[in-house]
Amino acid sequence: MDVTADSPAVTCTATVCLSETRLVCVEYPGFVQHVDKMLDSIGGELGLSKTYADSSKRLELRYRPKDPYCHPVCGNRYSSNNLLLRVRRRRRKGSNEEPHVSMEILGVIETTYKFQGMADFQYLATHNEAGGSQVSLYDKIILHKPEKKEFFDHPVPLFLPPPIFSRLDSTVDYFYRPDVAHREGSLPSLLSNENLIGPNRARRPHNAIFVNFDDKSVPTEPLEAARLNWKKNSIHHSDIKAEEELTKLFEKRPVWSRNAIKANVDIHPEKLKLLLPYLAYYMLTGPWRSLWVRFGYDPRKYAEAKIYQVLDFRIRCGMKHGYGVNDMPVKAKRSAYHYSLPTTVNKAVPQPASLKEITQDGASSSGKLSSAKYMLKDSAYIFRDGMLPPYRQMFYQLCDLDVEKIKNIIHKNDGKEEACDERDGWCLPRTADELRDIISSMIAQVVRAKRPALSTPKLKPVRAGRKVEESDEDEDDEDEEDYKASEGSENEMETEMLDYM
Repeated sequence: MDVTADSPAVTCTATVCLSETRLVCVEYPGFVQHVDKMLDSIGGELGLSKTYADSSKRLELRYRPKDPYCHPVCGNRYSSNNLLLRVRRRRRKGSNEEPHVSMEILGVIETTYKFQGMADFQYLATHNEAGGSQVSLYDKIILHKPEKKEFFDHPVPLFLPPPIFSRLDSTVDYFYRPDVAHREGSLPSLLSNENLIGPNRARRPHNAIFVNFDDKSVPTEPLEAARLNWKKNSIHHSDIKAEEELTKLFEKRPVWSRNAIKANVDIHPEKLKLLLPYLAYYMLTGPWRSLWVRFGYDPRKYAEAKIYQVLDFRIRCGMKHGYGVNDMPVKAKRSAYHYSLPTTVNKAVPQPASLKEITQDGASSSGKLSSAKYMLKDSAYIFRDGMLPPYRQMFYQLCDLDVEKIKNIIHKNDGKEEACDERDGWCLPRTADELRDIISSMIAQVVRAKRPALSTPKLKPVRAGRKVEESDEDEDDEDEEDYKASEGSENEMETEMLDYM
């Protein structure tokens, strides 16, 4: 049809039937000559199907698929709405006619894998000989067929490469900034003379006094800067009230942990950082480490101060204690189980609950919230029978262990104290270890009570000819092992001094 300028506009529409076939596209970062080899590098059709079935996985491409030490290049998964077309161009031989072009829609591409990151560092399984030559270790460390005992007895150089070398496969902008010019007097002059890297942050003006166990004396009053700092910032009536309450606490009990203070005084955490150096000094080492002590009080001179000593307790996780890491209701703040390799898509994981629970007993008749909005629960510093600590690692004071059996051990040498030791203080030697064992057994009972399946003991297989007494001795040996911290433990009080430095 000829269309002239005076002719009305002609609109041509066509309806195309799409195929119901749904396809997956892989943008392969290479020139493909052999399809079979290309499929092997991405795990074959089976491996590709498993990756596609799990949306949280990235597609792994290994350029050396037969090498188990080959680190993969990871492809990201994207949703797409593309069409796969088959275009054919036919032309008769010896004919000058225009070629005939036909198109056919084979399917709809709903998922596309794109390799946009860099490859990880590669480390070949080789060994340097004495002469400088490199020898391959693949035939010595990889089993290609069942071997006899002589194969495993043959000496082989140690080859244990990490699973990944680089945690990130894409570039990151660091946004380097020049050093911040602080006001004169905010940083000590000696910092400019030392070879420090990036002292951009000004020293926190909290003016706390730190005392070691070996120091001869203790301070009797705060620094003048701490006094002025608190007077300048205590402008509200609630600040004056908090100062009076904390002063009464130190008169009643000369040594406190910060969590214990937070559970008894309603004060903003930032204001507490200014108030504590005004009323007490901080112990760095010894049996009262990480605790705040009233000015003028030296716990090393009074035997009755042993009830204020600190107990560093960490929940023991392991099958020899009757339960594993996953069976422990007290979850760690940071755990290796939350770490994701580059082969998985980073997704938000549920974070463990914070200890700072704002106590809101519900709105009152006037609609106002509870006044104690910064206070912690008693479980933040007190341990009782039948309860679980809120953290994997807790710093308890001995007077806050509300268990009769524990109290008897603490007061076992009352009136017989001779000297204050840096490790055990005024208590008998190994008292802390004994208290940890008691608390651990009490926690294990609580965990088993909440999960009855854990209370059934698992029988250990006994080899033929082995006596039962040997297994009992092995269990005793395990109980005598050194106390180890659980993974992901959080030491909140030990890092407290960073707020003042």
